[in-house]
Amino acid sequence: MLFDSHAHLDNERFDEDRDELINSLKEKGVDLVLNIGADIKSSENSIELSKKYDFIYASVGVHPHDVSSLDDSSIDTLRELTKNDKVVAIGEIGLDYYYDNSPRELQKEWFIKQIKLANELKLPIIVHDRDAHQDTFDIIKEYKSDDIGCVIHCFSGSASLAREFIKLGCYISIPGTVTFKNNKKTVEVVREIPLEHLLIETDSPYMAPTPHRGERNDPSLVQFVADKIAQEKGISYEKVCEVTKENAKKLFNIK
Repeated sequence: MLFDSHAHLDNERFDEDRDELINSLKEKGVDLVLNIGADIKSSENSIELSKKYDFIYASVGVHPHDVSSLDDSSIDTLRELTKNDKVVAIGEIGLDYYYDNSPRELQKEWFIKQIKLANELKLPIIVHDRDAHQDTFDIIKEYKSDDIGCVIHCFSGSASLAREFIKLGCYISIPGTVTFKNNKKTVEVVREIPLEHLLIETDSPYMAPTPHRGERNDPSLVQFVADKIAQEKGISYEKVCEVTKENAKKLFNIK
């Protein structure tokens, strides 16, 4: 029923119970999970997970935090990783001006390079945007081909910004923070943006939704995101699950 469109099940916080957790997901209503690459190693790990479990898919890419580790051969490495048929996207890629773990100009350079790789391979992009809305928007507008899809992961902007990203062919992904008591901005996005443009995610193991805030997040908790969207839109939980799942399958070309 549910598609968690953004998880990091290869994260070390799952090392003690990863297989047990993953094997329990279907009985908890999670039909599909996209495990996200954040650097070369986690991209490789995502592929290995996708090979082991039929309902897990993988993306490959390098998060802005880690672009300082890249060199001229890195794009070739990512290109080679995409040859696995369970790889459905390039990501997560983008800009993070909150932590600034890599120089901003270098973040931009590798964001653009990875978008160009996605254009070449006709794969959608999964975009990380933290405190970098304008630069993220401008780069997507200039460099993303119309032939590829895009999702703004863990969206933290306004409803008006969401509408502008949608005009560029992007989906908006809603995380567990939508359930936080004072997060009026994301609730407004949910109310104003049509369901046909939304995905849902956990970003496991981070940002667990209420009532599990502060705990380790996992894909089963994406149900709380779907439930919050259903409440705010005044529609059924089942409808939210159905449409967001189909949106993600369409974006990532999963049959």
